[in-house]
Amino acid sequence: MDDLTALGWGDDFARQGGAGRPLRVSAVHRARLVALGPGGAEELIPHSSLSTGEIAVGDWVLAEGPVVMTVLERRSLLQRKAAGTGLARQLIAANLDCLFVVSSCNADFNPGRMERFLVLAAQAGVEPVVVLTKADQADDPEGFRSRAAGLARDLAVVVLDAKRGDVSGALAPWTGPGRTVALLGSSGVGKTTIANALTGGAAAVQDIRDDDAKGRHTTTGRYLVAMSGGGWLIDTPGMREIQLTDAEEGILALFDDLAELATGCKFSNCRHGGEPGCAVKAGVAAGAVAAERVARWQKLLEEERANSEKLARSRKAPGKGRRR
Repeated sequence: MDDLTALGWGDDFARQGGAGRPLRVSAVHRARLVALGPGGAEELIPHSSLSTGEIAVGDWVLAEGPVVMTVLERRSLLQRKAAGTGLARQLIAANLDCLFVVSSCNADFNPGRMERFLVLAAQAGVEPVVVLTKADQADDPEGFRSRAAGLARDLAVVVLDAKRGDVSGALAPWTGPGRTVALLGSSGVGKTTIANALTGGAAAVQDIRDDDAKGRHTTTGRYLVAMSGGGWLIDTPGMREIQLTDAEEGILALFDDLAELATGCKFSNCRHGGEPGCAVKAGVAAGAVAAERVARWQKLLEEERANSEKLARSRKAPGKGRRR
C-alpha cells in the first residue's frame, strides 16, 4: 500500500488530528481488530476505554503500537438494532460512499425488507443502489425493476445476471479508486457472486433451496476487501431481520412523498386511520398512493419510535450507560 489515499483517506480525516498512526479497519473480531495501512495488515486491540462493539469495519483509527487509541469521526455509519430481543446497536459498516441493496428476481424479492435497507442508507447519508440478480430466471425481470424503482424517488436500480453478465461494468458508476461500497441483502440473493466479480475473489457460492428461494450463509463476517478496479468493498452476512432504531430521519427521507402528503391532513397528529380530513387516506382512495406502502411506512415509524424509546430508557438506567 503506497499511501493512505488508496485506502480512502481524505482531508476530513487528516484535519481531526490526534496522536498515533492512521489505519483503516478491515475486520472486527470479538476482542481484536485487523486494520490496513501503508505497511499492510496489522492486528490490533482496542484501548481499555473502547470496545470492539464501538468500532466498525471501514472505520479509520489512530493506533499507538498495537493499541487503537481513537476512532476518527465518520463520514457515514450504517447501523441497526442488533438481532434478537436486546437493545444494543450493531454497527454494520463505516465511511461508505454507496450501499448496494441486493435482492433477486424470484421469491426473495421483498419490498418491505428492501425498504428497511434503504432506510439504513438514508439515515447514514449513503447513496443507495438496488441490485436485482437472477434476471435470467425471471419471466419478467423488468417488472421487478419497476417495482424496485417505485420504492423511492430517483432510486437507481440495476438488473443483472451475476453469473453471466458484466457485473463490474454494470456497477462501475458507483465504484472505483477512493470509493467504498457495501453489499447488503438476505442470504442466497447472489451477494458473494457480486463480491467475487468486484474483487476477483473465489469465495464459494452456496446453492439456493428451490422450495423457498432462500440460500445459506456464505459470508459469515464483515470484511473490507480491495476491488479489482480500485476502491474497497465491505461484504456482509445475509440479513433477514432488520429492526430500526434512531432512524426517523431515514424513514422520512425514504417516504418523503408520504410525509409531504401528510402535511395536508386536518390534524397534525393524524395517524392516517379513521380520522376525518386525512390527506393520506384520501390519496389511497384516489389511487395516488398504494395502501400497502402506507401501511409499511406506518409500521416502520411505530417500530422505530418504540425501539428508540426503549434504548433511551436503557441508557438512563443505572449501570447501563455507554462505555467510553
